[in-house]
Amino acid sequence: MILRGLVVLLVCLNLGVGAWWLAQPAPQPLPPPPIDAGVGSLVLLGEVETPPSADAAEVGAVPVPMPDVPGCLTIGPFATPAEQRAAMAALTPGVARIQFREVAATELRGYRVYLPASGSREASLAAARQLATRGVRDYYVVTAGDQENTVSLGLFRDLANAEKRRDELAAQGFTAVLEPRTEDAAQWWIDLAAEPDFDWQALLPANAGLQARPTACE
Repeated sequence: MILRGLVVLLVCLNLGVGAWWLAQPAPQPLPPPPIDAGVGSLVLLGEVETPPSADAAEVGAVPVPMPDVPGCLTIGPFATPAEQRAAMAALTPGVARIQFREVAATELRGYRVYLPASGSREASLAAARQLATRGVRDYYVVTAGDQENTVSLGLFRDLANAEKRRDELAAQGFTAVLEPRTEDAAQWWIDLAAEPDFDWQALLPANAGLQARPTACE
C-alpha cells in the first residue's frame, strides 16, 4: 500500500511540473545591438525595391507636336495713309491679327549751305557783297526767322551737290556751313501677328523701301 501511494505521488508531481512548463510564455528573441551613426544596415536583396527603368517608363510615350506660335512684326514706314490702307488689304487674309498706327517722325528734306549769321544786318550785307565781288551767285540774305542774318548759298536734295557747293566756297576763302534740312512728319506702320514663315514681301512687291522688325505680341 505504501509503495502504491508513492507511485501515485510521483505521477502527480510529474503532471504538475509538465503543466507548469506548458503555462510559461514563449521566449522572445533579443533585439539587435544598436548601429553606430553613419554605418548602414544590411538589407536583403529581396527587400530592395527596384525602380522602373527609363526604357520601361518611356514605353507607350508618343511625342506631341507643338503648334506653331504666331510671330509679331511691325512693317513700315508707309509714306501716306493710302499706301498703308492698300498694304493692310493685301496682308489681312494671311495673318491672325493686324492693326495700324501713326507715329511722329523727323523726315530729311535735303541739305542747305549758308554763311553763319553776322552780328547785324549790315554785316550780313557786307558778306554778301564780298561773295558778289568774287563771282559767287545764287545767294540771299535771310532777314527774318530762326536763320536771320545768315547768307543762304543754296538748298540741295543730294548730299554730294551740297558738299560740292561748300567746297567751292571754301576754296574762295568763305567758311560755309552744310547742314541737313529736317521737318516733323508722320509715318504709318502696320503691326501684325502671323505664322513664322509668312512672306509679307511677296504680298507687297511695290513697296521696296519697307522694313519689318520683330515686336512683342500684345
